[in-house]
Amino acid sequence: MALPAGSGRLEAARETLLKNLAGYRQRKGHAITVVFDGWQGGLGAEHREFQSGIEVVYSKRGERADQVIQRLARLYGRDCAVVSSDHEVVNSARAAGAFVIGAAEFRAKLQDRAFSPPPVAFKELDRGQNDVVKRSKDKGGNPRKLPKAQRKRNHQLREF
Repeated sequence: MALPAGSGRLEAARETLLKNLAGYRQRKGHAITVVFDGWQGGLGAEHREFQSGIEVVYSKRGERADQVIQRLARLYGRDCAVVSSDHEVVNSARAAGAFVIGAAEFRAKLQDRAFSPPPVAFKELDRGQNDVVKRSKDKGGNPRKLPKAQRKRNHQLREF
C-alpha cells in the first residue's frame, strides 16, 4: 500500500500527541480516547487499539472522525468531555450533555502551562458625590460576580 506524501510527518505528529496525552492521563487519571480519521485509507470496520493507556480509535473507511466523536458523545453524554474546535462537533456534544473544551484551551492544559480561564475585567467605579449607580429593581445578584454558567465552566475546567 502506497502512503500519501507527508504521511511520515502525520505519523510523527500522532505519536507526539499520544505521548503528550499519556503524560496528561498520568497527571489527571482520566480515561482518554483519541479518534483519528480512517475514512479514506482505513479498514472496512472501525479499529481500536491501546497505546500507553490511551484508547486510539480509527474511523472506518467512509466515516469521518467527527462522526465517531459525535456518536461517542451521544453514547456517554454527561460522563465525557470532548476536545474540539469544530462547531458541528461542539454543538452535537453540548446537545448530548458532554463537557466541551476547545482545542486551544486543551493544548494549554496539555503543555502543562499554568492554565486559568481568561480573566474577566470588571470596571471599578469611582464613587464621587455626583456618581450614583442605579440598578433597576428587577436586577438581582452581585454585579462583580461571574454569571453562574461561567462559574460552573471554570469549575469544570479546573477539574478537567
